[in-house]
Amino acid sequence: MSQMDKELLELQLLGIKPVHFADLVRTAQLMYNPASCMSGIDIEVDWEELGVPNDVLENLRVLGYEYRYALPDVAPSIVWSKLKPETRVWFVANKDELWKFEEYFPALDED
Repeated sequence: MSQMDKELLELQLLGIKPVHFADLVRTAQLMYNPASCMSGIDIEVDWEELGVPNDVLENLRVLGYEYRYALPDVAPSIVWSKLKPETRVWFVANKDELWKFEEYFPALDED
């Protein structure tokens, strides 16, 4: 079994679905730039207060920067390979709550 096959099996066993990875990429984009939907506005966010440890935050900001213009449907195996061990642990523990981050920062132009 190849390393990629082992990782995909691990993801299945952890109950991580493609939608969780899409939520993670969108969350990472928001962590990189929480005001991405509003030009000329700078937002300071206490991510630790929202449950994101600093080491996880730094890893996700790098991911958010890399995929800042991408749709959040990046291949799960690629995203997983870019996560540090502590970020993987945080992701597994919070996978069902990530969608809420987008609700915290709604686009101003949405109805």
